[in-house]
Amino acid sequence: MKIGIYPGCSLNGSARDYNESVFAIAKVFDIELVQIPDWNCCGATAAHNLNKELSLALPARILALAEQNGLDEVLVPCAACYSRLVVTQHELKVEPEIKNRIKKVIELDYRGTTKILNVIEWLDKYIIPGIEEKLVLPFKHKVACYYGCLLVRPNKVLNYDRSEDPQTMDEVMRKIGADPIYFPYKTECCGAGFSVSRTDIVSKLSGKIIEDAEHRGAEFMIVACPMCHSNLDMRRPDINQYFKTKFTLPILFVTQALGLAVGLSPKEVGLQRHFVPVNIDS
Repeated sequence: MKIGIYPGCSLNGSARDYNESVFAIAKVFDIELVQIPDWNCCGATAAHNLNKELSLALPARILALAEQNGLDEVLVPCAACYSRLVVTQHELKVEPEIKNRIKKVIELDYRGTTKILNVIEWLDKYIIPGIEEKLVLPFKHKVACYYGCLLVRPNKVLNYDRSEDPQTMDEVMRKIGADPIYFPYKTECCGAGFSVSRTDIVSKLSGKIIEDAEHRGAEFMIVACPMCHSNLDMRRPDINQYFKTKFTLPILFVTQALGLAVGLSPKEVGLQRHFVPVNIDS
């Protein structure tokens, strides 16, 4: 089976571990992930704040290339990229005049026919149905499933199961033996793109998320966004300094947890790349 994939900038850089775990799982389930040829940056957190036309043209070009290469479905693991692609597809669908203008800008035909899947949707559709026969080491841990802002919003466009208390990732984790805790911070903002410019804001917001998860007994926090992982994992020294404590909660991408459950090694899913040590035997 072949499915398109748009890795975006993060999965080729700061979130290499996420990329490795996605492709490793796909291999276990005999899924060939085909990168969209000549893909470009989607604009992520900046373009839509600066230039409306640019913010639509960048994702539209990606989707047009997917269509041109016969990719009916495209997996977009990064929550920020997923948000930009889905929102653009929606806006061009409801605004035909803008769609025609954007087609001229990107100099490509664009029909808006590609099905865009975030990582949870991909796992739920293609991995979870066959998980029982592949399960080697059930992930028997208490987990806090953290969805963040961009995976579930805007709700009117994304139609996620429950925008304030989503459950899909929790259900995916239950399928591999985990025990998702009640976690009211699951869609709170971690500081998002302020990771470099305002580390103090990230420390405060991300710290509150980690503090609540640890307080509720979580052994791992499960995420599906490179930006969230970066803020919660890489910025841990700043968080601990801000809160004058030492939070030790490891942050795993959902694909890393599933990879471990189906027998992949810690190295195969990129755990050695984390800043906060991950002890899977704890």
